[in-house]
Amino acid sequence: MDDILLLETIERYLNGEMNNEERTYFDTLRKNTPEIDQMVVEHSMFLHQMDYYVAHTNIKHTLQKTHRNLLDRGDLNEGGELSTKGKVIQFWNRYKKVTAIAASVGGVIALFISGLAVYFSSAVTDPKLEQLGKDLEAVKKSQLYQGSIINEVKSKIPLNARLLSGGSGFLIDTKGFIITNAHILRGTGAVVVNSKGKEFNASIVHLDHAKDLAILKINDGEYMPLKSIPYQIQKNNADLGEEIFTLGYPRNDIVYGMGYLSAKTGYNGDPISYQIQISANPGNSGGPVFNKNGEVIGILSTKQAQAEGVAFAVKSNNIYAIVEDLKKSDTSFLKLKLPTKSSLKGVERKAQIKKVEDYVYYVKAYGK
Repeated sequence: MDDILLLETIERYLNGEMNNEERTYFDTLRKNTPEIDQMVVEHSMFLHQMDYYVAHTNIKHTLQKTHRNLLDRGDLNEGGELSTKGKVIQFWNRYKKVTAIAASVGGVIALFISGLAVYFSSAVTDPKLEQLGKDLEAVKKSQLYQGSIINEVKSKIPLNARLLSGGSGFLIDTKGFIITNAHILRGTGAVVVNSKGKEFNASIVHLDHAKDLAILKINDGEYMPLKSIPYQIQKNNADLGEEIFTLGYPRNDIVYGMGYLSAKTGYNGDPISYQIQISANPGNSGGPVFNKNGEVIGILSTKQAQAEGVAFAVKSNNIYAIVEDLKKSDTSFLKLKLPTKSSLKGVERKAQIKKVEDYVYYVKAYGK
């Protein structure tokens, strides 16, 4: 397929102009051909940029037309100054909205042109990354939905504490050690909730902002240590195109997602992360990314703002590194042992999920 025909096909795909059979075939092609998948992502972002450019150009033309009308009416002289001092207040009241828009648009256009130049000088643009932790408002709504307001007795969040953020996490040791993303833990403490809605107190024992990883320890008399963990944490790199799935808490109950590994590096070639093709939402941060054998290959952390389904996961070998750092800094954690065997290989996906979901937690961070 030549480049022009491929681009035309990608535009038909993005515009929803394919029939069901064509779209199914092209989805399979994207999954099996990372180069084509990357072209789809890049072309989608390019089309978004062009839409922004057209919109901003139209606003700029409108502002120029308004300026000419003001000149024609005598409200402005050729130097751009007001023709009479007595019209200052009248002019400001009438055109202050236009002035504000002009200032805003000027900044936006400057930023856009700069971004467009970067786009054409490299294969991929630099849109803002979105962290996948839930913000304060989302957590508050979640609390209201569940009926566990901060100050209610049945919540283990301390009295008068403030919920700051939320996300997901999963067990890496049966004694209650949980791995999650560092950006989720904005406050001084956390509670974790299992798939059955049971809440446990937890403490933050280690943070690594460079890797965006953190370790929590459940410190709650109601927590019963489990006998074993059904999944293992992979030390080696995963394969391009490998099928993956994740579990997490973008809503109040646990949610399953499926996709594939689309690049062996993360955003801007970040070597500690993978790029994955999967639907991810606020609350998915800290959730495990499994391969088909039920091995943890990563921790879901961020997504690309202007590309549908493009997310990033911290590679699982970083879990080993952060655990070693914790042991070196505090010898009381020397007995922490990561799971090295998986009982999920060859197991049907529904059965895998049932075995795993009790080990994935909803993390709520709070501060006072």
